[in-house]
Amino acid sequence: MSKKLTIGMFGFGVVGQGLYDIIKTKNLNLEIKKFVIKNADKKRSLPAELFTTDAEKILGDSEINTVVELIDDADAAFEITKRALSSGKNVVSANKKMIATHLEELTEIQQQYGTSLLYEGAVCGSIPIIRNLEEYYNNELLHSVSGIFNGSSNYILSKIFNENQTYEAALKKAQELGFAETDPTLDVGGYDPKYKLAIVASHAYGLFIDPTAVLNLGIDKLNDADIRYAKEKNYKIKLIPLAKEVNNAEVVLYVLPKFISKDNLLYNVENENNGVLVKAAFADEQFFYGKGAGGHPTGSAVLSDITALRYDYRYEYKKHLESQELAYSTNYSIKAYFRYEDEALLQQLNFESISERFYGENYKYVIGQINIGEVFAKRDLINQTGYFLAEIL
Repeated sequence: MSKKLTIGMFGFGVVGQGLYDIIKTKNLNLEIKKFVIKNADKKRSLPAELFTTDAEKILGDSEINTVVELIDDADAAFEITKRALSSGKNVVSANKKMIATHLEELTEIQQQYGTSLLYEGAVCGSIPIIRNLEEYYNNELLHSVSGIFNGSSNYILSKIFNENQTYEAALKKAQELGFAETDPTLDVGGYDPKYKLAIVASHAYGLFIDPTAVLNLGIDKLNDADIRYAKEKNYKIKLIPLAKEVNNAEVVLYVLPKFISKDNLLYNVENENNGVLVKAAFADEQFFYGKGAGGHPTGSAVLSDITALRYDYRYEYKKHLESQELAYSTNYSIKAYFRYEDEALLQQLNFESISERFYGENYKYVIGQINIGEVFAKRDLINQTGYFLAEIL
């Protein structure tokens, strides 16, 4: 028989409301006792006595055994999560930046206090990739995990390639629909998928990797020349994170725009949808597809974690105990397209080889092999107006 959960929830935005909508349709032996919100004056759909701005009403309440954290502030989310776990409360979170940045410390706190932190909703919305990596692929030899992890950038790219919209028009529409923030840098700059990738890599390969050590370049420097090149070659551009084991000893991680062809399973993942591609030694190639954003899709993932806590479920992090033979590396070469303005900057990049050069009236590009470590070291030179780098798969 499942135990009763008494829940305190931080945040009641899109995901919080979506989660509540789902919970109220079920009989799950749980009760939401209190919501902590930032704006006390905002009108809510629930009785006012359920809401407070005082975090202590949840963290200091001994009757609340489960904390659901659904706020935007990663630093505040970390303090809430650390305090809750240390006081014997289990936590469900959807904050990918907080988890990716502090995962090693949070696992130690869980072990010390016998509590559980679950975060399926932090990665790819409704797609249950964390639990699958943790359980289904527990004894697999994983070659790689890649995909489309960010619905905002994918929506923009879908509008560009399917409806011939400009980048600016597609971004504006994404912002109007709530898929992108007023400052969209986290999404279109590749930071959001990088945080998710670090979490995925932890459960795939048993490594704690500081997200700041991972390369991310986004689609914010994309222009008409890059789009025209892709269409001429029958490619689409997708923003794709990759975690890959190489040489049976190293794991590489990076997030880059990629030119992909029709035979790639990610080619037809459109709009705000996400797709995760897992390649393994025994299971071969498997593909997960679903809504990557939105209150109800993400709320369903959060609810899955909540209901798992009724049976004392926790991540065991077994792969971390066996990961000594693997190390994180940026020593990995890719075939890249690079549009540039300054010849001197091109020379600084140290392409290992260049197979194609183009000098147009308004732009120039090269195609060749380059090391990810080199791109990471020179990322500030590359990531500026007039330049765009993408991998060619």
